[in-house]
Amino acid sequence: MALFEIVREVGLPPEESWKRLTDWEQHARHVPLTRIILTDSGFIARTGFWRAAFDDPMEVVEWREPSFCRLEKRGRFVTGWAEVLVEPRGPGSRVTWREDLHVRGLPRALDHLTRAVSTRVFSRVIDGLLA
Repeated sequence: MALFEIVREVGLPPEESWKRLTDWEQHARHVPLTRIILTDSGFIARTGFWRAAFDDPMEVVEWREPSFCRLEKRGRFVTGWAEVLVEPRGPGSRVTWREDLHVRGLPRALDHLTRAVSTRVFSRVIDGLLA
């Protein structure tokens, strides 16, 4: 699996950081060719175009608003988990996004590539949501 962690300290109060990070539908604004479909237990990130698309279903398995949530990736293509932690830091907040993911069919020897691409993509999402 490709474990990575992204940490940001921002001037937003923790409640606002939490609200922005857990507005799942807004994540798609920062990932090309992706849309978010809300479900009863979480959401599905559908990425691609027409028949060349894949679903990344995620289930919210732990929710402690306004500071922590854990998602389990339940897809046929992408598996793993993600955690969002928001902590107060002075007048702002510290955000930690931890994720461990694996792309099925991709050899473990390429986890470093998965980690690098994922860190870049999720950094863009987090920075966009918290801007």
